[in-house]
Amino acid sequence: MDRPASAPPRQYRYYEFVMAAFVAVYLCSNLIGPAKAAQLDLPLLGAVTFGAGVLFFPISYVFGDVLTEVYGYARARRVIWAGFGAMLFASVMAWVVVKLPPAPGWLNQPAYEIAYGSTWRIVLASLVAFFCGEFINSFVLAKMKVWTEGRHLWARTIGSTIFGEGVDSTLFYPLAFWNSGLIPNELLPAIMLSQFLTKVGVEVVLTPVTYKVVGLLKRAEREDYYDRDTNFTPFSIKA
Repeated sequence: MDRPASAPPRQYRYYEFVMAAFVAVYLCSNLIGPAKAAQLDLPLLGAVTFGAGVLFFPISYVFGDVLTEVYGYARARRVIWAGFGAMLFASVMAWVVVKLPPAPGWLNQPAYEIAYGSTWRIVLASLVAFFCGEFINSFVLAKMKVWTEGRHLWARTIGSTIFGEGVDSTLFYPLAFWNSGLIPNELLPAIMLSQFLTKVGVEVVLTPVTYKVVGLLKRAEREDYYDRDTNFTPFSIKA
């Protein structure tokens, strides 16, 4: 159902659940994933080392695609702001908890600092990259949906992810690690490219899942939003 942006607001059965899932995945990607470097032995490629957070970010983009495709850019924008606020709050509280003096006899402070003591430079880089990448992803998908008259969902989800993840990776690594001493500057382009290709690859693999979820939600919600008259400013939470 093609609903104009001027149509009266309506209630949805599953919108809040998708929002909660999106925010949960985004928090996991920043609080669980970055603390671990993983390695897998893959056919043809051999041993591949990667940050565990790469498992989460493509899933958040899948949720972003689903939100924009079903509910429209404006409602996806509200969810992106919810994720941004949740991550900002979690980062502040993680810093406070890490800085609290440990009780005498509690020996886990060093491990706790490794797991949750990300520097503010990395946190801010993550927030900036997320904010820009997710909005680019949602904007491109919404525009492509109008241009294609709702056809070729796979092209919209993959195309928007290429732009969104491209912006995310391009912003995050230089902001977080350039001249930081943690990663040599000359290695950053290769890391950015590998992370970008991995994230887009996961999106491609998950395309059948995206189709399934989008189809189920469109039928359940009786909604298939087209952003023909939408105000695409990111600085609003109006649906």
